[in-house]
Amino acid sequence: MKIEIHQQIKEIPAELWNSLVEANNPFLRHEFLNALEVHQCVGEESGWIPCHIAIFEDDMLKAAMPMYQKYNSQGEFVFDHSWANAYHENGIHYYPKLVSAVPYTPTLGQRFLCKPEDQDQFFPLLLQSAIQVAKQIDASSVHCLFSTEPQHPFLEQSGLLIRHDCQYHWPNRDYKNFDDFLSQLSSRKRKNIKQERRKVEQAGVTFRLLDGHTASEQDWARFNEFYSRTFHEKWNTPKFNLDFFINIARQLPDQTFLVLADHDEQCVAGALMYRSDTHLYGRHWGSSHHFDSLHFEACYYQGIEYCIREKLSIFEPGAQGQHKISRGFIPTRTLSAHWIADPRFEQAIDQFCTEERQAMKHQIAHLQTTMPYRKEP
Repeated sequence: MKIEIHQQIKEIPAELWNSLVEANNPFLRHEFLNALEVHQCVGEESGWIPCHIAIFEDDMLKAAMPMYQKYNSQGEFVFDHSWANAYHENGIHYYPKLVSAVPYTPTLGQRFLCKPEDQDQFFPLLLQSAIQVAKQIDASSVHCLFSTEPQHPFLEQSGLLIRHDCQYHWPNRDYKNFDDFLSQLSSRKRKNIKQERRKVEQAGVTFRLLDGHTASEQDWARFNEFYSRTFHEKWNTPKFNLDFFINIARQLPDQTFLVLADHDEQCVAGALMYRSDTHLYGRHWGSSHHFDSLHFEACYYQGIEYCIREKLSIFEPGAQGQHKISRGFIPTRTLSAHWIADPRFEQAIDQFCTEERQAMKHQIAHLQTTMPYRKEP
């Protein structure tokens, strides 16, 4: 058995890496992670430096872990700025740290990649390897973000500190069509959604539903303008770029879903989503003109219709946003796990996580009382 650390994912054969990815998750596929590196979405300048773990046995990849050295806390969506500040105030470095996640992508996915029958052997070995790397580079911590439910028991039983957060996911309950979905909502919520969709239609906005096969380079250039505009207005520097979007569309054409909105023969907005075998993931949005409710239509309702049409079970539209509940999305607990090298800070952070989990439990319980679905008799 051989444990390797790779500074570039292209050093690992794509077919071997992808053989460990469950449900064809687009963000964990070799093509996606490699495109991040090739098009400089990650690297020293961004503070995301790849150091992927690969475990080989007789030249076969048995387990892997996407991992990055981090020199900031940007693009993680699990916020630890208060931890970093506490380290700084005490004259101790918090960076570098190690993060197992998909950069700038708060979607659930495997963080320990291996075949289900090999989990008992390789989950501990991957975690031990990550901690060993952290010690070698004098990192403050190891963070495993947005892991999937089947990996939670191992993380919770491994002595790691556990944080809970909340996202809003849409469950497909074998709906026949969008009206079938609407029929399950309370009258008020159903009318509100119909009104929002009607406003977009009456404004004369039409939609083109594209994938990697049908979207042209001009379409991607226009979408990239929308995406970049949104980032410049709200979050400063865009993390992805036009070459990245075109690359992914070409390499994962069947997993790319691009919604473009047109008005008066002009493209005015776009929403980009990706899909696995079971899930749809909403990722980016942008527009050049304001139309009432267009964001909800392009980012949520078109996605819901896509899930119904393609028989996908879950729609993850992105992080945060309680306004999603009234549109059919359900509060869903997410989990991250953390290893802290310094025992003094580990005790304080453990207390922080305990209080945060309790607060999140109460918050989700409250949010569940605001669900839009009709109560069963």
